Amino acid sequence: MMPVMIIFDVDRTLTRSKLPANSEMVKALSELLATKRVGIISGDSLSILKRDIVSLLPVESDFGNLFLLPTSGAALYVWKQEDWHEVYAEILTGEDTSKIGGMIRSACEETGLIDLSAPSYGERIEYRGAQVTLSALGQQAPIEEKEKWDPNGSKKRALRDAIARLLPEYDVKTGGSTSVDVTRHGVNKAYGIRRLSEHLSIPISEMLYVGDALYPEGNDEVVGETGIATRQVSGPDETLQIISEYSNG
Repeated sequence: MMPVMIIFDVDRTLTRSKLPANSEMVKALSELLATKRVGIISGDSLSILKRDIVSLLPVESDFGNLFLLPTSGAALYVWKQEDWHEVYAEILTGEDTSKIGGMIRSACEETGLIDLSAPSYGERIEYRGAQVTLSALGQQAPIEEKEKWDPNGSKKRALRDAIARLLPEYDVKTGGSTSVDVTRHGVNKAYGIRRLSEHLSIPISEMLYVGDALYPEGNDEVVGETGIATRQVSGPDETLQIISEYSNG
């Protein structure tokens, strides 16, 4: 199948964890945009997607073919009139964010996995409008520290399970290598794909999803609900190989 649109995860798919896209990836994405519609979906905020990927693309890139779905698909932004415009955003209320933040703190204490009073690499609990994200070591933690803290992902999954028990009315998913994302119930990457399909009038059967965590309990697993075709990757190098397959047609 030759997809009309390709949707990419970010962390460990387009980039190494919390690092900007490298020059090879930026060039490959720009070439892909010349022939394909491209979606980028991530637990990151819009500002981070802009900083780490979009701002690095050559100015001649076809931004009209690029669609951004930050906060795990809880929002969609499109390029028009030389700027990014919101199509939708499932913004959490102040009551939501207060409750979620409190329960995240309770889960950290309950599990004993995170001492919120200890120094961290930036904010540990970040309010992103449509999503609240717990980053175990802080948003700016070096990748080496993340890999050392939770090499097999067991701590992240334990935190997710503890938070989910306290917040059954919300969606609680693992995010990046040491993060957990909380959104409104039913608002996740599958939701984002469905909304993108509706917005563009492109059937999901004509889309491809590329991600590093399509396995059970991985943060990309939920996209399988949509029936979208998928490609599992081990990291950006494998993603580059997939992009090269589709850049000319």
